[in-house]
Amino acid sequence: MTLSVKQLNRFGLIVCAPFLGIFFWLTAANLSITLPEDVFPQVSAASEITFAASDTDKLTSSLDQAKQTAMSTAQSIKKSVALYNQTNADMSQIAQAASAQSGRPAMIYDRRITRQLGFASETVQSDNLTAQLFKIKAQNFTGYALKVKLKTPKAMQMVLGKDEFGQSETTLSAVKRHQAVAGVNAGGFADSGKKRYPLSTTVVNGKYVNGFEPTFKDLFFVGLNEDMELIGGNYRSKGQLDAQKPKFGASFVPVLMKNRVPQPIPAKWQISPKRAPRTVIANYKDNQLLFLVTDGYNENGNSGATLQEMQILLTRYGAIDGYNLDGGGSSSLIFNGRVVNKPSDGALRSLPTHFLFFK
Repeated sequence: MTLSVKQLNRFGLIVCAPFLGIFFWLTAANLSITLPEDVFPQVSAASEITFAASDTDKLTSSLDQAKQTAMSTAQSIKKSVALYNQTNADMSQIAQAASAQSGRPAMIYDRRITRQLGFASETVQSDNLTAQLFKIKAQNFTGYALKVKLKTPKAMQMVLGKDEFGQSETTLSAVKRHQAVAGVNAGGFADSGKKRYPLSTTVVNGKYVNGFEPTFKDLFFVGLNEDMELIGGNYRSKGQLDAQKPKFGASFVPVLMKNRVPQPIPAKWQISPKRAPRTVIANYKDNQLLFLVTDGYNENGNSGATLQEMQILLTRYGAIDGYNLDGGGSSSLIFNGRVVNKPSDGALRSLPTHFLFFK
């Protein structure tokens, strides 16, 4: 449908007529609008001061509260620090007590085995070792016990006579030359020409001096491993001994005790000789070492101790394993620079191996 111009004008007037009527009426009436005074209240200077004072009071109150909070927090921190320090002190005491108690069983055990030996006539104590010397008075012989606690790997070693294979020297000479505090004779030997060689398998500084020799007859190997523990017994192969990680050791006959049990003594060694000066090496369950050296007038079998008597001593003293070292005129015990035992030869014998102890 098409609208004419007149029609459009008429339609616009009809739509706008109400608004135009209101406009003309408002103009003719000359109306004015007045708002109440309290719509925009007046703020006086006094009110501003009141508002400022109120704000100051609130700020002061907030600061006082913050101060009290800070003081309370400081007191709380102080109490926490005091509690922390007290806890640390208590824990330190507990740790010290626990440390002391942890060593108590070892102290009790050492006291017990020492009591069996009697009273030490001499003691050497250092960071490396504790060595105690005791006297033995038996019915048929006199002797000496040397109990040694090794604290470091430097405390003990085995040396060759004059530090050379085939050479020999007295234990006293070896002690002085190496500046040791004590020394005991070690393994057996065999002479060849003008040389004196260690018997069978011998280890020094972790190395085989003259190769490995499988156990034969009643021979054994005894020494210390890398953990400074006594090792010993019969070894049929080098691999078997290598598994023990020997640091040093020597050979002789026979084994006297294993795991607290006295071992059968071969008939030959019961009578050849029956009595003699003896040297024995043994250990305790805490790895302390025990050396027994007995006196005898000679090697003809009439003086000194029997091997069965040495077994009795090992049992009485609470030893775990025990091995007979070279005896007779070879028995040598040096302590604090002097010869303790009475060598049956009238003087110390020149030997190819020696156990030495260092402060």
